[in-house]
Amino acid sequence: MRVATPRTRPRTVASAADWLTRLPPSGTLDEWRAPDRNLSPSWQKLLASLPARPQAFGAELQRRAQQLAQQLRADAITHNVHGTEQSLPWAPELLPLVMEPADWAAIERGVAQRAQLLQLMLADLYGGRQYLLKRGLLPPSLLFRHPGYLRPLNGFSPPGGLYLHVVSFELARGPDGRWWVTSQRTQTAAGLGHVLQHRLIVSRLFPEAFEQLRVQHMASTYRRLLQSLRGQAAMAAADAHPRLAVLTAGPDAPGYFEHAYLARYLGLPLVEGGDLTVRGERLYAKMLEGLAPVHGLLRMIDDNQCDPLELDERQGCYGVPGLLQVLRAGRLALANAPGCGFLESPALSGFLPGIAQSLLGQPLLLPSLASWWCGEAAAWESVRPHLPKLCMRPSLGPDVGALRPEGGRIEEDPEAWTLQERPGRSQALRWREGRLEGVPVGLRVYAVADGTGNWQVLPGGFGRVHGDADEPLLPARGSAMDLWVRTDGTVDTFSMLTGRLSVDDILARRGPVASRTAESLYWLGRYTERTEQAVRLARAALQRSTGTELPAPVQRALRVLLQRAGLLGSGGVAPSRAVLRRSLLKALGEESGLGWLLTALSRSAGSLRERLSPEQWGLMRSMGQDLRATLRPADKAAPTTNEVLRALDELAVQLAAVTGAQSDRMTRDHGWRLLTVGRHVERLVSHATQFGVLLREGALADAEGNALLLELYDSTITFRARYQRHQDLLALVDLLVLDDNNPRAWACILRRLRTELRKLPIAADVADELLSGLPAQGPGLTLQTLRGLDDEALRRRLDALAAQLADAGAQLSDDIGKRFFAHVSDPLQKP
Repeated sequence: MRVATPRTRPRTVASAADWLTRLPPSGTLDEWRAPDRNLSPSWQKLLASLPARPQAFGAELQRRAQQLAQQLRADAITHNVHGTEQSLPWAPELLPLVMEPADWAAIERGVAQRAQLLQLMLADLYGGRQYLLKRGLLPPSLLFRHPGYLRPLNGFSPPGGLYLHVVSFELARGPDGRWWVTSQRTQTAAGLGHVLQHRLIVSRLFPEAFEQLRVQHMASTYRRLLQSLRGQAAMAAADAHPRLAVLTAGPDAPGYFEHAYLARYLGLPLVEGGDLTVRGERLYAKMLEGLAPVHGLLRMIDDNQCDPLELDERQGCYGVPGLLQVLRAGRLALANAPGCGFLESPALSGFLPGIAQSLLGQPLLLPSLASWWCGEAAAWESVRPHLPKLCMRPSLGPDVGALRPEGGRIEEDPEAWTLQERPGRSQALRWREGRLEGVPVGLRVYAVADGTGNWQVLPGGFGRVHGDADEPLLPARGSAMDLWVRTDGTVDTFSMLTGRLSVDDILARRGPVASRTAESLYWLGRYTERTEQAVRLARAALQRSTGTELPAPVQRALRVLLQRAGLLGSGGVAPSRAVLRRSLLKALGEESGLGWLLTALSRSAGSLRERLSPEQWGLMRSMGQDLRATLRPADKAAPTTNEVLRALDELAVQLAAVTGAQSDRMTRDHGWRLLTVGRHVERLVSHATQFGVLLREGALADAEGNALLLELYDSTITFRARYQRHQDLLALVDLLVLDDNNPRAWACILRRLRTELRKLPIAADVADELLSGLPAQGPGLTLQTLRGLDDEALRRRLDALAAQLADAGAQLSDDIGKRFFAHVSDPLQKP
């Protein structure tokens, strides 16, 4: 085993514990040492659960590190990069950070006091009294210039007067052993989902140590958060039963995974801004069954994203228009209440001691870093000579970390900048690349309002790891250690999972499907079918781009179909078969056409991770990557036609696996029915369009045109078995239009649409209205109605019916969106 630090490598050690004891001091406080510089009792117990010999100790830690990485891959735990398709793995460390009971007691008291102070500040500054401004305890320009102070909420008081439900604090420990507050996060409950997932993984990797160290459990604090929000929502709901949800910015949000995880743990639905609507100063969730009232939200979006009508319209896609008006009407509990963003300003640190003395009548139990708001001329002049020893942070905007102080920049707008001393941090142990090493570590801890005016501190959180001990930690930087808080008392064994589910619990878990989920499933079905059709068309075109010259009508029909599918790029109609092949190969490699469809399919699947198996979701993510690797290789020239055909064959097999999973591995609820409806709407429009194009171009008068149509309908084998080599148009009609047993035939597609639509949660007359544009029975014709028609009359009849069905399918899709997703005609429901 390679165990070392950057400072020294001992030649011989008797055990891992002996090695840790011999590590030279880091110059700061080491979290694994006791005050006498020996190994702490907690680390002695942790090491006792591992092999003593250094070589076996290293091998065991490496094995557990591999288990950790495997679990992260299996759970697909990622941190999305906003504005891109990129996602980064969440970075939990293997080893925990162990906190002794005495140290935690001091943190607990100080953090609870801080949370109470922030709550009182909001009540004063928004509630109308504004005592802090009148007494000069807080500069007006620092408050009113900060974008986090929301003037539309001036005078606003939430139900019960509770502005904050959960607050997180970043702490650092100095060389003297004291903990200092370096910053606070007041807008959202960011990180609470990752705390849960991290604890679950790490505690299972070290089960003996977790039990022997008497690590306090965290479920009771999450229950308090839920109870506090539900209690406030009950005030907003009046006599109605309060309904709660977790509000996220969506699958592209950096913390979407933890939002979904936290929502599942709390037993709450996860909603986006588009899932909600305001009607008559009340908030509703769009469900398939209609509008359902919402009385409380745990939000995971920032203040300026909440309401595009009154806040930042550029962030409107995440929020709900009219949300602030619902708040002012007292009909919604929002955790946390908007308008608390200014509390995150580092400039407040210098004023908090005086504010605490005034509002609480006591000094701060946890000190803040020494800070100087440059908007005070005296403060700026006093620290100007000491700029190289300080760091510069923005006072009025988002925290971008520590900047190198620039006097000229500060002089341009002194109020916009705060100077702080550099925090410094203690050292913790982590396992990295086969060795133990010491790294600077801070804490992120959470305080939760219990609904009675008191605060409970979550006995856990993160040890925040970052390479630079002197730089303030930002939310998405560094990695994280699971924070184990030891207790000398009783370990709280409460679990959010009830011991035995009741009938009411079972019924509650069969809740209605959210409109957004249903819409994502509907478009997942459409994109899956559309991608299948595009692959089949591209493959058919490439196979016909070499060899015998195609009849002119078939060439024309192919070009029209390829253009409609976006598979010919922007070059227009190809003048020859060679140009057709080149244009098609180029279009397949671009981010349009098939590439765009695969991206859309992946994005739809990404918003449905809780409903798809990991294999199905992973397959839909990898299909586009696999095709791009073939079409745009980094190490050789453009692929040949045969190589592209092999890639399309592989993609067709992958799509068959996806459609099989959709048919056989998903629960048949209303969401699945809409997925099925989406597939069949797309199939109806696509097949009717293909048949119509081939008819109008005269391609079905030729055997090659018939073969192309059968290939596009995936019905070649059945046709040959039934009709051998006959090329009659009537035979094509029998199999591709009238055969109720052929899943590609119009009759079968229409039957499935009628069946699945009538099973959705709508009245019979509404279903009849949705289906009114389709034939009442069958595909709109029968073999008997075709008696006596010559081929020309039959073509005209089929062409008219194909155009009718393609238009009816498109109209049906619009009507489904209005009815189930947009709720444009949904009656206002009572709360």
